[in-house]
Amino acid sequence: MDFKRFSHKFLLIVAALFCGMTIAFSASAKETIKIGVLHSLSGTMAISETTLKDTILMLVDEQNKKGGLLGKKIEAVVVDPASNWPLFAEKARELIEKEKVAAVFGCWTSVSRKSVLPVFEELNNLLFYPVQYEGEESSKNVFYTGAAPNQQAIPAVDYLMNEIGVKRWVLAGTDYVYPRTTNKILQAYLKNKGVAGADIMINYTPFGHSDWQSIVADIKKFGTAGKKTAVVSTINGDANVPFYKELGNQGITADNIPVVAFSVGEEELSGIDTKPLVGHLAAWNYFMSVDDPANDAFIENWHAFIKNDKRVTNDPMEAHYIGFNMWVNAVEKAGTTAPNAVQDAIIGVTVPNLTGGYSAMMPNHHITKPVLIGEIQDDGQFEVVWQTPGLVVGDAWSDYLPGSKDLISDWRAPLKNGNFKVTK
Repeated sequence: MDFKRFSHKFLLIVAALFCGMTIAFSASAKETIKIGVLHSLSGTMAISETTLKDTILMLVDEQNKKGGLLGKKIEAVVVDPASNWPLFAEKARELIEKEKVAAVFGCWTSVSRKSVLPVFEELNNLLFYPVQYEGEESSKNVFYTGAAPNQQAIPAVDYLMNEIGVKRWVLAGTDYVYPRTTNKILQAYLKNKGVAGADIMINYTPFGHSDWQSIVADIKKFGTAGKKTAVVSTINGDANVPFYKELGNQGITADNIPVVAFSVGEEELSGIDTKPLVGHLAAWNYFMSVDDPANDAFIENWHAFIKNDKRVTNDPMEAHYIGFNMWVNAVEKAGTTAPNAVQDAIIGVTVPNLTGGYSAMMPNHHITKPVLIGEIQDDGQFEVVWQTPGLVVGDAWSDYLPGSKDLISDWRAPLKNGNFKVTK
């Protein structure tokens, strides 16, 4: 036997087999559609964001059981930006460039969203952002499925003013863009309603702040001026636990100084003794306690997926539910996951929400939502005490800030503009 000839033939066979395996692997890889999950699983925001990661995994599992998308399975690629804002941008780039994801579902804080925004615009990918935010932004690459200020902050202030008679206001927030911009809008709104500057107290604390004794004492003192006082809270993450604990320690109750929170839901309350907090409020677009068949089914599916019937649901989970289903609908409508095609197809898409209605994606990349005010109960749930009679369209640009009130965003052709100046 010619050994050299045999070796050459053998190598050709091996090469052919390897090539075939590579082609088969590539074909197999193309049988899935990847999406990114960009939520903090560690650090100060893990208390809020870990559940959102699990929500997307549940939605992917449910969609795959229905047959996937465009004949392919959906694969969720999970990363942990660890409550580190620059790391969010690095992980977003990794998901898009290395993992080749078709879209990303993620972020909680506005500073994390601001961190990743240039990456999504540079690489032309899609971010579905599920949390209430400060507005003053509209990107062709971002779909804002959480509340804009006119879908949460403004209605909450109206409720406190009109239903409870609040005259004095404490705007307490974590020190970053969302609380600062939201409070800037609320200041302008309150002054427009005739509230004097002396009747507005503003305080900011860093992420993870834990020593609330002096701040709560200042709030308590501010509330002794003979005018009904309330706290509007944009405090985020695990700082809420010692904040509410200190309120109870100093005898601040919903009867004397009610607190309405924009970042505290069922998940955050699940780690707190809620008895001293009964009667305090939160403004969201969804509560777990909503009595609706769609919500009942969602909760049942969540408990089955997470294998724990004690786990709660919350507003950002519903936002991911809406956003994910809108993306699926738009991909099916476009026949592709290509970002430009999905951007065009998703405008006008309407899907069920979990409060008994339907939410639509508007031309400004915000959705329609009901607004609900909930009162904390001793079991950590919320009783809905007020809600808008219908859906509210998210406004990207505030009507109460001089530089914004003349702006609109409309991502439909031919305008395709995020800050188009008009005369109102």
